[in-house]
Amino acid sequence: MQAMLFAAGLGTRLQNETANKPKALVQIGGKTLLERAIDKLKAEGVQKIVVNVHHFAELIIDFIESKDWGIPVLISNESEKLLETGGGLKKAGSFFSDDSPILIYNVDILSNIDLNDVKRTHLNSGALATLVVRKRETQRYFKFDEEKNLVGWLNKKTGETKVARPDTFETATEMAFSGIHIVQPELLKLMPDEDRFSIVNVYLELAKTRNIKAYYDNSDSWIDVGKPEQLAEARARFK
Repeated sequence: MQAMLFAAGLGTRLQNETANKPKALVQIGGKTLLERAIDKLKAEGVQKIVVNVHHFAELIIDFIESKDWGIPVLISNESEKLLETGGGLKKAGSFFSDDSPILIYNVDILSNIDLNDVKRTHLNSGALATLVVRKRETQRYFKFDEEKNLVGWLNKKTGETKVARPDTFETATEMAFSGIHIVQPELLKLMPDEDRFSIVNVYLELAKTRNIKAYYDNSDSWIDVGKPEQLAEARARFK
């Protein structure tokens, strides 16, 4: 596999931690989130990682260049403009080869999920993209039909919906996104002709005619270290 590691976020919800450094360099148990993510991807067979940077970009670049990771760890620099998830992947497109799927992983995710099983499931399904999702409470949900095809999206707080397949949207299963996905390189050629956009909207548009699948994650450990209380939970777990 080759991988895209999203590390460009502003980390605004962790203000005490990110006033002088990016979220990617916040430490848990003596290791930065960035290092934990790279180690996770490398241990599961990823052979090349592209990291996008924006907030305190030079600190991340210096950190990456200070270590020998054993595999190429490349930088996609968004210092001038934060491009969101879709735009970030599109900008990094030239780093990726056409012969293997691209694993996309958020730097603030801590999980013991088997990423090779995600890859196998993705390839066996023939999907253009596979989204790792969990049954957990949140505000925003993807919705999937009985064959695990993406049919839409729902914001429970605002009531906003985005429907890809109207016939099954109402009865579809609501699942929360885990910040992990895997896509075929072909997806890069189907991106909008703009520089800043969400990959969620790309998936929902493509789901009208293409197979965008779910991988139901039942692993026993998953934390999104995006809020102070979640950071505290992670630090307690990784003392």
